[in-house]
Amino acid sequence: MAYAYRDRRNRKRDMRRLWIIRINAAARTNGVSYSRLVSDLREANIAIDRKMLAELAVNNPAAFAAVVKTATQA
Repeated sequence: MAYAYRDRRNRKRDMRRLWIIRINAAARTNGVSYSRLVSDLREANIAIDRKMLAELAVNNPAAFAAVVKTATQA
């Protein structure tokens, strides 16, 4: 239990890193980089967090591709 406090923060950091890696891999298969995708999502006012984007990228690539297409068109 001595490291529980520290490791809770580390787990959050590790999960965010994993989500970004998954999103980047899926975004590149759709012809866009991670940074461009995040920028386009903000410009298009699409409020979806990294956890949900990573979930879409892994479990529903067609929906992820639709999100990427909508973001890049805006």
